[in-house]
Amino acid sequence: MFKSLRTLFRPELVLTRSSSSYVTRMRHLMKLKEDDGACLEALRSGHLLLYHRLAPLLQKAPATASTPGLFQLPAINTSDFEGVLDKLGKSRALVNEAVLITCTEQHEAQFSLDVGVLDKSEVERLCGGAFIDLRKAFFLLRGPEAPLVARGQALLRWHQTHGFCSASGHPTFRNQSGSQRVCHSSGQTYYPKMAPVVITLISDGTQCLLGRQATFPRGMYSALAGFCDMGETIEETLRREVAEEVGLELDSWRVSGTQHWPFPQSSFMVACHATVTPGNTQVSLNHEELEDARWFSLQEIEEALRLKKPPRNPEGETPTLWVPPSYAIAHQLVQEWVQQQRSAAR
Repeated sequence: MFKSLRTLFRPELVLTRSSSSYVTRMRHLMKLKEDDGACLEALRSGHLLLYHRLAPLLQKAPATASTPGLFQLPAINTSDFEGVLDKLGKSRALVNEAVLITCTEQHEAQFSLDVGVLDKSEVERLCGGAFIDLRKAFFLLRGPEAPLVARGQALLRWHQTHGFCSASGHPTFRNQSGSQRVCHSSGQTYYPKMAPVVITLISDGTQCLLGRQATFPRGMYSALAGFCDMGETIEETLRREVAEEVGLELDSWRVSGTQHWPFPQSSFMVACHATVTPGNTQVSLNHEELEDARWFSLQEIEEALRLKKPPRNPEGETPTLWVPPSYAIAHQLVQEWVQQQRSAAR
């Protein structure tokens, strides 16, 4: 059955932090969100994550034996980027469009800024990096940086798509931090939102079920996922989506964790493990939802996890199975299932 909300959100993990440092940082961040003057001051001494039409700027990371070919997020000082704007002959006012993401342990504010109005190649040259599609960036970044770049992109995308009030049709205006938008005509205030999605890995005890959409790269399979309908609980969404997509009825389920996911807009992923009885494994595929869904053995999954990057999978050849990158919570579900199988075999 489902874990309680207390277990789901794991309050004990919060208690292990230095509460004075964490509370101080969170209250500083709240002040920046609510106080335009304080946020503008923090922007002047803060760092920028740059995007070009929502593609983040990455730099090559120093290569090591264990992490060859990785990239990193360049933390660009606001003053340094103003110098870049000067060289391009552009107004420094562009910096004021940056959106607050978070602040570091040292209370240095971090912002995201889309520079799509600038020449892409020139910004890359002057900043010493390359703008790379976010999906590809997940394979190139180290773990802690992937959530940061995803959050920055999600906030920028929200502002780009919420420029008008749904009640009056008039323009909305953001505060300095970008934590909200207001319509002065209707008085409506809008806040960035995430859409709840349930993602689940199904097992019959010895195999796990993975599916793929037609839009997935060749050979990639993932856990089943679907958006929550209005008024549904997590449990109801889980059972409905599995029934709709693969025609199976679940015996049990439990929550494993949660994650923000920036695609297709901004999703709140609730990850679950679910089981069916060994005699209830016949898949009835809904081709409007999925291109394919298959049961995979432990050996097949272990081989897929050994791949450190997507295989080439040329057209005309049988594609090699691979799973989403380590940052994706679907990857976490697969890893947990493998660990469960290994423990059960001991």
